[in-house]
Amino acid sequence: MPLALYALTAGAFGIGVTEFVIMGLLIDVSADLGVSISAAGLLISGYALGVVIGAPLLGAIAGRWSRKTLLTSLMVVFTIGNLACALAPDYWTLMAARVLTAFAHASFFGVGSVVATGLVAPNKKASAIAVMFTGLTVANILGVPFGTWLGQAYGWRATFWAVTAIGILALAVIALLVPKDKASEDNEEASQGVLAVLGRRSVILGLLTTVLSWVGVFAGFTYIAPILTEITGFSEAAVSPILLVFGGGLVVGNLLGGWLADRHLMPTVIASLVVLSAVLLAMTAAIHQPVLAVIAIGLFGAAAFATVSPLQIWVLQKAEGAGQGLASSFNIAAFNLGNAIGAWLGGAVIDHGPGLGSVTLVAGLVPLAALAVAVIAIRLDRQKTDLSSAALASPAE
Repeated sequence: MPLALYALTAGAFGIGVTEFVIMGLLIDVSADLGVSISAAGLLISGYALGVVIGAPLLGAIAGRWSRKTLLTSLMVVFTIGNLACALAPDYWTLMAARVLTAFAHASFFGVGSVVATGLVAPNKKASAIAVMFTGLTVANILGVPFGTWLGQAYGWRATFWAVTAIGILALAVIALLVPKDKASEDNEEASQGVLAVLGRRSVILGLLTTVLSWVGVFAGFTYIAPILTEITGFSEAAVSPILLVFGGGLVVGNLLGGWLADRHLMPTVIASLVVLSAVLLAMTAAIHQPVLAVIAIGLFGAAAFATVSPLQIWVLQKAEGAGQGLASSFNIAAFNLGNAIGAWLGGAVIDHGPGLGSVTLVAGLVPLAALAVAVIAIRLDRQKTDLSSAALASPAE
């Protein structure tokens, strides 16, 4: 893999820490700002919605700027947003700062995915995306546990100061290593291509599959700290080491998902959704026993990120041409729309449903809906292929 790919990984690491570290700090943030845990959980939803909003807003300028210029500009937005989080005096200011930070997310991963696939051979595209997304997984292994410890020891604001420093470092690495490129010379044609690709049925079904799969992931993951302390019985200090196990699962699942997707894309999509649902459902029983809970959390991490590269490369394949970059960004937004809905769903289960112990049960049912959408998409593609083949085989009139 080329060195430039690891520059993208560095940026992904910084963004991953910002997105996920708040989950280990929900108790600290809620106590310091005087809000409930479920209200603190909405900071995750706010970030995710910021990603969704940022995708079309920043996507509109993606065709006018070179990809390297766009990537470095996005890291500037990311760094300023984290600085604002560290300085936020109250809950709503922190929410606004989280949304601002999130604006960089979708376009960075969307454009970064296109850049990553352009750096490698055609048979390594999914693996290249997986390498870039390894930044997210390493963020969960190293960044999130360290950020959780830092926030618990010195206050949650210290974590965002640290992430601001990571943003500055990632900006420097991307500016140094990512190769220069030119902006599109035909923006009108590119815009028409974007509009066309977002109207394709296969792309829409791919985006819907992504949303539903990650509703399940974040319904379970958002409230992992309260589950471990209140249901399993771990101390608050034990949460950070357990997140290391989750992070290890992320790395394994991410690389395995990319490797399998390069060989058998759609079977990997289907299998990853089945495994994700099964692991979440099994967690409902496992969280009541400490050893089983830790094992289940590791498997949960692997199952969650095994879906990422297959779903991303699926949408990229369906969105060929000028609209590929924006469609890729929209798929990242789809992941985060799932995050937002999942965080809300988990909170609703806690506040109005069967309670904290049933969050993973509800979460495990949602990927089954994603599985149904993926199966429908595959069947429709096969029907389209069969009709095209029949038309080619029929004699000319």
